[in-house]
Amino acid sequence: MSDFVLVPGGAGFLGSHLCDRLVAAGRDVLALDNLSSGDQRHVAHLMGRAHFRLLRHDITQPLPREAFGAAWMFNMACPASPPLYQARPVQTTLASVLGLWHLLEQARLCHARLMQASTSEVYGDPEVHPQAETYVGHVNPIGLRSCYDEGKRCGEAMCFAYHRQYGVAVRVARIFNSYGPRLRPGDGRVVSNFIVQALTGRPLTVHGHGQQTRSFCYVDDTVDGLMRLMESDAEGPLNIGSAQEHTVLELAETVLRLTGSRSHIEHRPMPEDDPRRRRPDLARTTATLSWQPRVSLEDGLRETISYFRRELAESRLAVPA
Repeated sequence: MSDFVLVPGGAGFLGSHLCDRLVAAGRDVLALDNLSSGDQRHVAHLMGRAHFRLLRHDITQPLPREAFGAAWMFNMACPASPPLYQARPVQTTLASVLGLWHLLEQARLCHARLMQASTSEVYGDPEVHPQAETYVGHVNPIGLRSCYDEGKRCGEAMCFAYHRQYGVAVRVARIFNSYGPRLRPGDGRVVSNFIVQALTGRPLTVHGHGQQTRSFCYVDDTVDGLMRLMESDAEGPLNIGSAQEHTVLELAETVLRLTGSRSHIEHRPMPEDDPRRRRPDLARTTATLSWQPRVSLEDGLRETISYFRRELAESRLAVPA
């Protein structure tokens, strides 16, 4: 491969869809993944193609020699599942900071362009609504979620430090609640949790009264936004998400309706530092990239439900109790 694209986290949910888009566009892709939260099956259909390779590698370790010389880097390598990153807070922080430092050093040496997949979690439990990129956030630096939230905030700071000090071409995307096929069951993300619970006849677990809100963006739209940002002249940060805001209870009821499930809704206590409202201000993104999501929530949920139906029918999912 020459003039290739490096995708750390390329076997993960979002990273694998990004690899699909890059290979379809004719780009040579080298995916790195330690498979702690990714799954090699997500890219099995790409294996053996001339334009794609997957190496098992943890980016907290020095990068392999095969990674040297990339023209673009999309850093997707960090667990986004709350139960997983809370169970491995040290590794999550290291992936967000040390792993990114390895990539930025490589970008500096190779004059590569690097995109950092940041997150709406940098806004914490926001006191401003909707959240524009100028908002500095309201994050608990020592809470259960801080390994991810503060790790991503530090990652953004390091990207712009490398940009200012060394002239590294960086792009920073703040991703809001992306969902779609290849989500892991029981990973703490509300869409996959609700769908698997509904399809297996278990109660849909809603925290609190379910009035907390999220803005769900289908994975194809998210990837389109990431590609447009990488191809643009804008460093960011830019919000990538949907401006349509839904309560968690509304999502649960929609999943029950679309699946035809007879499951009931079960309320549980609110987790620590769980954001009450979450919706991106897309004014800067729309003006800069001429981008906005196209897939409605119901259409995206139908695609995601179909995926989980197939996976459950083939008994490929280890569904948590």
